[in-house]
Amino acid sequence: MKKPSILVVDDDAALRELITLRLEANGFGVEAVDSGETALAQLAQARPDAVLTDMQMAGMDGMALFRAIHARDPALPVIVLTAHGTIPDAVAATQQGLFGYLTKPYDARTLIDLLKRATRLTGSSPDAGGDSWRSGIVTACPAMGALLAEARLAAQSDASVLIQGESGTGKELLARAIHRASPRHDKPFVAINCGAIPAELLESELFGHVKGAFTGAGRDHPGLFQSAEGGTLFLDEIGDMPAQLQVKLLRVLQEGEVRPVGATETRPVDVRILSATHCNLEEAIVSGEFREDLYYRLNVVTLTLPPLRERREDIPLLARHFLAALTEKYRRRIHGFAPDALDMLTAADWPGNIRQLHNVLEQCVALCTTSTIPASLVARALRDKPAEIQPLAEARSTFERDYLISLLKLTRGQVSEVARLAGRNRTEVYRLLQRHGLTPALFKDRDEG
Repeated sequence: MKKPSILVVDDDAALRELITLRLEANGFGVEAVDSGETALAQLAQARPDAVLTDMQMAGMDGMALFRAIHARDPALPVIVLTAHGTIPDAVAATQQGLFGYLTKPYDARTLIDLLKRATRLTGSSPDAGGDSWRSGIVTACPAMGALLAEARLAAQSDASVLIQGESGTGKELLARAIHRASPRHDKPFVAINCGAIPAELLESELFGHVKGAFTGAGRDHPGLFQSAEGGTLFLDEIGDMPAQLQVKLLRVLQEGEVRPVGATETRPVDVRILSATHCNLEEAIVSGEFREDLYYRLNVVTLTLPPLRERREDIPLLARHFLAALTEKYRRRIHGFAPDALDMLTAADWPGNIRQLHNVLEQCVALCTTSTIPASLVARALRDKPAEIQPLAEARSTFERDYLISLLKLTRGQVSEVARLAGRNRTEVYRLLQRHGLTPALFKDRDEG
């Protein structure tokens, strides 16, 4: 793995040499220059992993250099060494995107740690040799750093992990990272969205079926548990799993065996379970929609991904990460963002989280006609709000509620008639009505006038 590269900028030759020696001794590659102007010329030729600059220099000072770099490449980490008199300027600059600052005389260990954090964003840190497991997770957020540390510890065992977080926060990405960091990393990783497959098909997908088990079953189907043998099975949106399948899943977890649909014998399986949900399973337990015993089986370790609005320092990093991939996809020559465009991205609410950010940037790249993405395109993409398209689980819930209301109106609140028309038993209908806060009595003897 190549050494992380640091561009050092200082007009004091002795300090420049001292810093260079310290960084090289700690595994960094160093390019050292004596002025801000020379630094900008160097940046035009090659992009380092981070820039370390003195604040007070002849000609272009450290703050002016930071602003020039930030305008060209907002995601490039810049760290400033500052005297006490210029601390307020450095503090103000951190709000504009400065990665960090240190006061003189600085502590060498603190400087090395700060540079490692900065270069870890690109996976180039001297300590990042073992970080390939989390490739694709772009972050400089301390909360995410702590979460990833927990994830790596959890990965070393076979404990079931429940990943919580809003839609679009990257739950499957984290699950894949845990698998890569686990002893099972060379075995299959198999993912399934429990809310995207009809209940009557989900059992066969998970546990498999034998030939002739039902109409259309023309051959044996192994199922995902058997496909993931020795590896990891990721159950996304586990909260949407039907009640009857929750019982069968619990049995598999307890006994380590599956029985395919139509089979008379069980088959042993060795699979590690990771699951994820955007809903509150504890509330689902109270309402009777999720089994408490299954919850404790799945929830040995809980990891909660923060929403994007709580990790705003990651937005410029993610934006640059997505921009690089999207410009390659669309074969466009776009080198960055206008400063006000990046400010707009950083300030947005992002209800759809990282998925929405990617969608916004994809629209920007597809429509951009300049070398940098302007704020006008970002504003347009945010107005269009691709995230307003509901996730499947929410769309299903909306349809279900509207469907029940139409039946209650048609039957004037007669639950038995609602059950007959819906092809469900009364107990299930009462449970659905309770879930959606619908009271049958309010629909009785309605005046249609």
